[in-house]
Amino acid sequence: MLTGKRTWLFETSPVIISTGVIGGPFEQKGAIPEDFDAFYEDQWCGEDSYEKAQKVLFENACETSMQKAGMTKDDIQFVLAGDLLNQITSTSFACRKINIPYFGLFSACATSMEGLALAAFILNSNGANTVMTGSASHYGAVEKTFRYPNDYGAQKPPTSQRTATAAGAAILSKTGAGPAVTSATIGKVVDEGLKDPFNMGGAMAPAAVDTIEAHLQDRNLSPDYYDLIVTGDLARIGRNIALELFEKKGLTVRENQFLDCGVLLYKKDQKVMAGASGSGCSAAVTYGHLLNKMNRGELNRILVVATGALLSPLTFQQQESIPCIAHAVSIEMQGGIPS
Repeated sequence: MLTGKRTWLFETSPVIISTGVIGGPFEQKGAIPEDFDAFYEDQWCGEDSYEKAQKVLFENACETSMQKAGMTKDDIQFVLAGDLLNQITSTSFACRKINIPYFGLFSACATSMEGLALAAFILNSNGANTVMTGSASHYGAVEKTFRYPNDYGAQKPPTSQRTATAAGAAILSKTGAGPAVTSATIGKVVDEGLKDPFNMGGAMAPAAVDTIEAHLQDRNLSPDYYDLIVTGDLARIGRNIALELFEKKGLTVRENQFLDCGVLLYKKDQKVMAGASGSGCSAAVTYGHLLNKMNRGELNRILVVATGALLSPLTFQQQESIPCIAHAVSIEMQGGIPS
């Protein structure tokens, strides 16, 4: 199953049989509202704190994915998930209600694809028959954790990004028709010395390029093998830096082939600075927008490369630079397009 230095090739190609994608009110006004299953009318999601609201987002995404698959929690062996809050508490508290054996994960905004890679690994290794994975983020909760509370009213620079209030969950099975997880390349921690928490795209771009280059080398592929290579979430600044790094490395990645979840989520006239961020952004865009395109026959092969900045409020206060990581998962249509 190991091919090259850090890529898993999944012989059984576990299938994504169902997804659940939930958003907040700002996301409902975004560029892809038709790719969400449901929205909350306000940021509180019926709760009395933003942290509890993030928990509810993930609970709803998981419950929606089970309902769409016609499953209950007893049909699923494991859930692999995480988020950006301290000690991934919102995910852990959500899994208290979901009540499925649970692996808690943290790779910051790269958690969505870390979970998908590990879920496919477990299924490919006969460790389970059905696994759930996903992630969530919340604008009010995450912004005050890593930057300033929104109520403070601090002016944000053009390089900053808006944390998405969104959650995405997926159920994988050994069998079925539709989008299949065919391989995964595990990222290395890359730190280019950036310290600005308002420039996550610039910090994470080198990690994304490193993982994409390793994936193509390990699988002996050209970038054109994929219809799309999609990062999440470099946003506009980081995406442009990544394109420059591809050119320096001699990788021919076409600009119209290289997209980013942080650019796809919102409309251009929404005030989001460089774009969206948050582990819920890549989860929602992948499990909603991108997989819907695959199921409609508009895409056949995609490589999703979720990127994460592995900082914390403590490391920022201690003036540490920002270590980053990116995990890549290839998703391909196999067995026909489901009705």
